[in-house]
Amino acid sequence: MSETAHVTNETAGRVLTIRRLFNAPPALVFDAFTDPKRMLQWMGPRDYPASYVESDLRVGGSWRACLDSAASGEKLWHGGVYQKIVPGRHLAFTFAWDQESGITVGLETLVDITFEAQNDKTLMTFRQSIFDTPENCSSHVQGWNSAFDRLQELLEQD
Repeated sequence: MSETAHVTNETAGRVLTIRRLFNAPPALVFDAFTDPKRMLQWMGPRDYPASYVESDLRVGGSWRACLDSAASGEKLWHGGVYQKIVPGRHLAFTFAWDQESGITVGLETLVDITFEAQNDKTLMTFRQSIFDTPENCSSHVQGWNSAFDRLQELLEQD
């Protein structure tokens, strides 16, 4: 009797990848992801802008933010730990939704971002993985893209 092996892609639909070309050099885009004052200016979708950001930018250091809905008053806390930091080139950190108290209540994912110089612009490749379901993954697409639209506007002001 022969056995048949079935190969499946267990991460199908559970990895979010977004590529954006920003009209700014890599050092400036990287700074927007790591300086809490800059993060407050773009982090979060338009309808849930960040109202609080703290960051201990070092491998093993933590970050934390709160997104606020102007319409409902809902607060969405989230945070994580920095895994890799290469100024102007690469940033990786964990990401999980939590409570105001800091207790993690959501699935922890890994956000891995590269910043590649394209003349005087930056090609950002943003990857967040691995989500528990394809639906949970796709629910982050609109939020991140809205935040990246806000980031582009901020970078155009510099």
